[in-house]
Amino acid sequence: MYQKNYDGVDFSQRSLGVAKKKVHRRKQSRKHSIQWQQWQQVWGVTWKVIALSLCLVGIWHLLEQQFRPLDSQPATAELTPVRRQFLDEVGPAAVKYGHQYNVLPSITIAQAILESDWGTSQLASQYHNLFGVKSDDPQNSQVLKTKEYRQGQWLEIDASFRVYPNFAASIEAHNQLLTQGTSWNTDQYQQVLQADNYVQAARSLQKAGYATDPNYAQKLINLIKKYQLDSYDRN
Repeated sequence: MYQKNYDGVDFSQRSLGVAKKKVHRRKQSRKHSIQWQQWQQVWGVTWKVIALSLCLVGIWHLLEQQFRPLDSQPATAELTPVRRQFLDEVGPAAVKYGHQYNVLPSITIAQAILESDWGTSQLASQYHNLFGVKSDDPQNSQVLKTKEYRQGQWLEIDASFRVYPNFAASIEAHNQLLTQGTSWNTDQYQQVLQADNYVQAARSLQKAGYATDPNYAQKLINLIKKYQLDSYDRN
């Protein structure tokens, strides 16, 4: 016989209902657990896709910067107002006489920067001599102290330097020197004039003995790269 409680409810039926509820709860719990695992898997895959996308974007941006044409690249070095004014003054003359004498403007400008300290040296600011050109003419020269690299060391000496009326005249005389050569060798700088790019021209200058500084060519190359002076070569 079935036992009944005081309400007349069959105990076996009540127990069966409780058991069904427990089974239903276990099924729901298992279902929620599976859903949670699936959500974790989806979210994990999503994060991996996002991370991979960010990596690809970073790589693409790096390659874009590396292979972007030079004309569209931002300046690699900030120019002070004084330096910008100096480039505005010597740039057009370097281009003009570069075409006339077949001298790369970037080389001329880099030499002017290096040898005159952006036009601020006494020789450049007072006498418009950008390249340290010396002179034996007492009527058109000025004696100043300078440094030269001799026998493995820098020495300070007195030298007579030529005076120019302006920077353009100094640039023209400089390019004439490279074209005409020296009194003892008219072809001394021919390799500079025949250079295909500023790197070759800078190294040819040093090889020809233009300056006593053993690092002269590399200093010119560094200046041209830093301030993108080779943009003047395309004018």
